[in-house]
Amino acid sequence: QDKVRGALGSFTQLLCTLGFMYVYSIGPYVSYISLGVACTAVSVLFLVTMFFIPDSPYQLLKRGDREGARKALQWLRSKSSSGVNKELNELQVAVDEQASQKTSLRDLVATKGNVKALILSLGLVNWQQLSGINAVLFFSQAIFKMSGGALDPSIATILIGVVMFLASGCTPLLVDRTGRRFLLLTSAVGMMLSQGVLGLFFFLRHIDVDTTNLGLLPVGSLIVYIIVYSIGFGPLPWAVMGELFSPKVKSTASSLTASFCWVLGFLITKFFQDIVDGLGTHSAFWMFSVCCGLAGMFVFFLLPETKGKSLQEIQLLLEK
Repeated sequence: QDKVRGALGSFTQLLCTLGFMYVYSIGPYVSYISLGVACTAVSVLFLVTMFFIPDSPYQLLKRGDREGARKALQWLRSKSSSGVNKELNELQVAVDEQASQKTSLRDLVATKGNVKALILSLGLVNWQQLSGINAVLFFSQAIFKMSGGALDPSIATILIGVVMFLASGCTPLLVDRTGRRFLLLTSAVGMMLSQGVLGLFFFLRHIDVDTTNLGLLPVGSLIVYIIVYSIGFGPLPWAVMGELFSPKVKSTASSLTASFCWVLGFLITKFFQDIVDGLGTHSAFWMFSVCCGLAGMFVFFLLPETKGKSLQEIQLLLEK
């Protein structure tokens, strides 16, 4: 549904942050084995609940189960059988169209709209990772230890997890009111400034300036960074990606974009400590700050607003 598409697309990030908060909250106080058991318990709960959730209407129609698709739509929309007829017919047309066309990687660059969608999607996840989010999350305790602040690193990390979860909960409420571009631009500027301040703090320590009275500055900077990341570049690249691609190439394009995102995230996480050791902690955060500034320019000059537009209208916009 167009009116809630952005909100639902941003829920992925909200649930991811719930997982981070869960691990951050119990991780410092239990053994690795106990933490693994606790995480496995959540996975088992997820597995059990999946038995009570129907397949998507789209997948049921692909398997030829029109009646099953109708019941799934009724369950999702809380409507009568006649109330979902229009949407069911639209889904059937989309399924029939996709079935008549074989998709290959070549189709990703076959039209102007697909090329634009691919560039925009890869660009968004590229800047998402180059904002330094995975380095911040995976090395948060080490960062707080390096800062020499009075706050216990374990407590500070839990605080980061709670803030991330709460901030991510705001995005579904805002995205279909303010639009994607506004939140992404706000996110980019906020991340640029907070990472810049964090880099300045570590630079002052690097040149042996007394930072005793600035012990809470890195915590505050990271909290600001987490908030603005969680309302923009955290959830929205995935939500926007789902809006940009045509149904014909969406599955292929989404898989390619996700693979690129996580490979890049792995590389940044792996080499973050090497950058810190070679160039200094301040240089690493200043590099992330510059990338956040470039992310804002990317959104401002290239990304169209998709708020309130149907998927067909978005495709027509990209073809121009």
